[in-house]
Amino acid sequence: MADPTAPPPLDAALRGLCPRCGAPGLFAGLLRFADRCGGCGLDYRSFNVGDGAAAFLILIVGGLVSLLAILVELKWSPPLLVHLLLWVPLTLILTVGLLRVAKGLLLALEYKNAAREGRIVKRD
Repeated sequence: MADPTAPPPLDAALRGLCPRCGAPGLFAGLLRFADRCGGCGLDYRSFNVGDGAAAFLILIVGGLVSLLAILVELKWSPPLLVHLLLWVPLTLILTVGLLRVAKGLLLALEYKNAAREGRIVKRD
């Protein structure tokens, strides 16, 4: 049965809460996880979020920004400098801004689903 004090994964990611007890302090920096929860002692170092969040964000943000750039080009045909001033900062802001939430969400989902490294189980 699920722990009643555990926040939903999206809430934990958005607010930087521990996925087990809901205490604040999931992150020690902008994008770096704390070593462990100050409330329940959950060891965040045992989770392997890896680069999955960055890969998803690059694909999603890249697709969205590309679509917007094409639409702006077709509608208004601005000079190249306008495209550079619009899309480079927007891409960086969206990717870095959403990376914290995406990493927190992956850690919370990994905790909720008890996901661990892959193992091969021999069947009898």
